[in-house]
Amino acid sequence: MNSPFASILFPLMTCVLFLVSCGKREARDVVDALPTIFPDYTEVTVPSTIAPLNFGVTGAVHVQAVMRNDKGCELMAEGDEYLDIDSAGWHELLADGGDLQVKVSVWDDDHPDGATYRPFIIHVSQDAIDTHITYRLIPPGYEGWQDMGIYKRNLSNYDVQTLVDNSADRNSCMNCHIPCQSDASAYVYHLRGEQGGTIIHHDGIDEKIDLRQLAEGRHGSHPAWHPSRRWIAFSSNDTKQIFYARSRDKIEAFDLWSDLYIYDVKNKRVILDERFTDAQQWETYPCFSPDGHWLYFSTAHAVHMPEQANELHYSLVRVPFDAETGQLGDTVDTLYSTSQRGGTALMPRVSPDGKFLLYTVAEYGAFNLYHKESDFEMMKIPQFSPSEVSAQEAFGSFVDCSAINSKDAESYHAWSSNGRWMLFSSKRVDGRYTRLFIAHWDGEKWSKPFMLPQQDTRLDIRLMMAYNVAEFE
Repeated sequence: MNSPFASILFPLMTCVLFLVSCGKREARDVVDALPTIFPDYTEVTVPSTIAPLNFGVTGAVHVQAVMRNDKGCELMAEGDEYLDIDSAGWHELLADGGDLQVKVSVWDDDHPDGATYRPFIIHVSQDAIDTHITYRLIPPGYEGWQDMGIYKRNLSNYDVQTLVDNSADRNSCMNCHIPCQSDASAYVYHLRGEQGGTIIHHDGIDEKIDLRQLAEGRHGSHPAWHPSRRWIAFSSNDTKQIFYARSRDKIEAFDLWSDLYIYDVKNKRVILDERFTDAQQWETYPCFSPDGHWLYFSTAHAVHMPEQANELHYSLVRVPFDAETGQLGDTVDTLYSTSQRGGTALMPRVSPDGKFLLYTVAEYGAFNLYHKESDFEMMKIPQFSPSEVSAQEAFGSFVDCSAINSKDAESYHAWSSNGRWMLFSSKRVDGRYTRLFIAHWDGEKWSKPFMLPQQDTRLDIRLMMAYNVAEFE
């Protein structure tokens, strides 16, 4: 069609088709309040490629939502208690970004003739997001590991692929699947049991190694890839758990000791640094900077566990890293000092542009997953060259993270490859199980996180498994 009116007629026709795809019902009442929907998608910011944000209203007989974008195109979805939004119409509606106005009407016992609620906004960002995420689904730690697996989810729809599970050997535990800087072509995970080992996938091959043989009986926990793919930093942790009879937090996981080492993928050797393998200090949660010049990790003075669990406090430090030799430099910069600030700082993650350090803070301990007070904190990193000694006073420019925190535990987190999105696990839904959330970072502030969308939103209510160690790919 070469008509000059073609570019005008097509979007108009598309808008009409969205609207008349099903019959619109009119509610009798008007309520000047936002609807109580689950998941809560009010005022969130999402990428334009995200799967439809299906939601529901508990106790509803009928729910109807009319979604309208900045161009005036509308899409309607309806259902009994939960919506199932048309995927093609949804992606067309979000394609140009902008704001999406959502007007929800509900028919229930309180409003048998229907009530229309105050519209809310979903902000649509044009910042790209990685196409997939990977995660582990596990039962609570105290139940064992008879059923677990590592899965890959497409973010533009609801497709889930099983990467590996323990259906063949229900007594084997699989530690988490960690890609190299969001690159799915290189990853590492660990299998326990008689046939277990550390699986390293690189250059199109799978290699199984026994790190206990290479690293003097040490295990391989919390792996972190160097961007060159030649090096992987591991912590080695002797982890236990206990249960509390009288405590807000019913379970505590803890290390009896932990230290740090570097694995050379090319030469199949382990590099140890005696500063980070002694019994006086415990090291955990290593993380390389995106440029590969620094290794970040948490470190604490050793205490007697579990009797002194509430006295275990981790600081955040970084050391220079030589990508030619795999050696750690002499300078140790303290970024978060527990002696000055208290608490415990864990899981450092550097933004892809190298400007920000995102981590979690709790009252004590090494496993914030079990601490209700665990929150995110973020600081701006000064831009020094690897050979420079950082000035302590330069660290301390903090970013407001209140938008991404909740009253329950925030734990494992990962940056998207472009640094505009953050994927994390949180217990904010019910205080018991971790669920996955995504938040937008515009370079200055965080948006309200949104829960990973599901085709049937009841899945995450009924699921008796926890999401664990999610990463972008």
